[in-house]
Amino acid sequence: MEHKTFSASIRPTDGVIAIDLAGDIDGAADAAINAAYAQAESAGSDPVLLNFSGVGYINSTGIALIVGLLAQARKSHRKLVTYGLSDHYQEIFRITRLSDFMGMYDDEASALKQL
Repeated sequence: MEHKTFSASIRPTDGVIAIDLAGDIDGAADAAINAAYAQAESAGSDPVLLNFSGVGYINSTGIALIVGLLAQARKSHRKLVTYGLSDHYQEIFRITRLSDFMGMYDDEASALKQL
């Protein structure tokens, strides 16, 4: 399997910030994912939308990075909402109970509608 370089970019949408994630989320994603989250947080976005539609692979280190974002969000009383997760990663989020702490939606429109 070829490694796909990770990138994260922020995008304002309907009064909140979406973080568009692309590539593989693993240890190499640490700096980029945390920088994007810090930008969203400094913009005052609540909730922060995590767009996983461009993500093909998340390893255990990547799950730990997402748990770290969740910890930061909870500390600042900010919601994290996800969308675009594949069926496989939706199941992983349920097994790891990440879905208990962040809303999971199929697409951005569904996520924004629930907010």
